[in-house]
Amino acid sequence: MKTGRDPALDTLLELDGTVLVVDRQGLYWVRFSVRRAGVTSARPHGLKYSLTLHGPGNERILGFDNAHAAPGQAKRPHDRKHGFGAVAGYAYRDAGRLIEDFWAAVDAELRKRGVFQ
Repeated sequence: MKTGRDPALDTLLELDGTVLVVDRQGLYWVRFSVRRAGVTSARPHGLKYSLTLHGPGNERILGFDNAHAAPGQAKRPHDRKHGFGAVAGYAYRDAGRLIEDFWAAVDAELRKRGVFQ
């Protein structure tokens, strides 16, 4: 029976403020910023979030967020992903999928850079 409660939401909220080094050399790291926000048409899931991968020199390599409007869009927050030389919309489904999609993108980027084999 579906209750409407996102079972991974507590996990995502607990990640707020977490910074994790993701390579042995300490050059790449991820940061999670997640908090509850009022449910609006711009944030129907009631979250304000930014999940980011950073690299040498603190360069932001990729991220999933809804912190501000994308270039050329109405001035309202919406879900999107940054990286790979572009900004694209992101179809937020639930907290668990967001976590999975973020880690899959981190893994793909680090493999592309030769950090992981």
